[in-house]
Amino acid sequence: WIGTAVPKESGLEWKKNNLFSGGGNRSAERGKALEFRPTKPARCSARCPLRPNTLSPRPGALSGTATSGSLPSEDLGCGSQGLTAVQTSMSRSQVALLGLGLGLLFMLLLYVGLPGPPEQTSWLWGDSNVTILAGLTPGSSPIFYREVLPFHRAHRADVVLLHGKAFSSRTWEQLGTLQLLAQRGYRAVALDLPGFGNSAPSKEASTEAGRAELLERVLQDLHVQNAVLVSPSLSGRYALPFLMRGHHQLRGFVPIAPASTQNYTQEQFQAVKTPTLILYGELDRTLARESLRQLRHLPNHSTVKLRNAGHACYLHKPQDFHLELLAFLDHLL
Repeated sequence: WIGTAVPKESGLEWKKNNLFSGGGNRSAERGKALEFRPTKPARCSARCPLRPNTLSPRPGALSGTATSGSLPSEDLGCGSQGLTAVQTSMSRSQVALLGLGLGLLFMLLLYVGLPGPPEQTSWLWGDSNVTILAGLTPGSSPIFYREVLPFHRAHRADVVLLHGKAFSSRTWEQLGTLQLLAQRGYRAVALDLPGFGNSAPSKEASTEAGRAELLERVLQDLHVQNAVLVSPSLSGRYALPFLMRGHHQLRGFVPIAPASTQNYTQEQFQAVKTPTLILYGELDRTLARESLRQLRHLPNHSTVKLRNAGHACYLHKPQDFHLELLAFLDHLL
């Protein structure tokens, strides 16, 4: 309402605080620009509907408060138009923010599928006092890893866990997979792929051959033997070229809707003899279906569909995922 004349009979007058003049007795009023202050009980004219300490707007009047009453829109003059403009601007901003939020939520749901929140999985391992080691591999392009050692007598296979685009090695710790494998007697290593988590980007990751060599070098540096490679989504760009070149080094392969399956022929998949567990979510209707068309040519495979799970099915149905993974690992012994 700045700049609007207020009738004297309305019972309101301007109080203007000096924001710039000196003086200690006025410092407490700084920060206030202009405000209305009631002076005396209003004496209403024929065109002013105000009554002391009441709210009585006429039909069509603008709702609002000004200390002891409200002014109808026609009595506010240009002030009412200013308030209407401010309200309209705020309303448009709120609508824009709401639309942006809904758009981001829709994109997220498309990526991870449409299931409910992840289930609790603490019942699977029970003991949270598992020591998780962490470190960097040697060399010019170090890779960050998390590792757990088996609680009891070690099995003959080491489990190597890769990750998808939105995740890292920490995902397998938060999900409890590392802890569970340790309790079941498996050594498990979760890697941060180059450019993710705590691993710096690497030039080797720019080519298919470079990615295969990088993964092979990491397994050698960590002294991984008889590896079972778990490869969801994006990590297929590393796991699949390694599988094609060095599948004899793998004890097992667990692809979870991996990327890059279209880069290889049916004959190449048929040449791989590695035992394979193909896992995918029922609600993943894009990458899971594309990868399954090629992975089904692997001669020694089994397929498990996790119901009511999306692309990251191990997050949506962790209990089912862990049970299937453990059954596959135990069967390899």
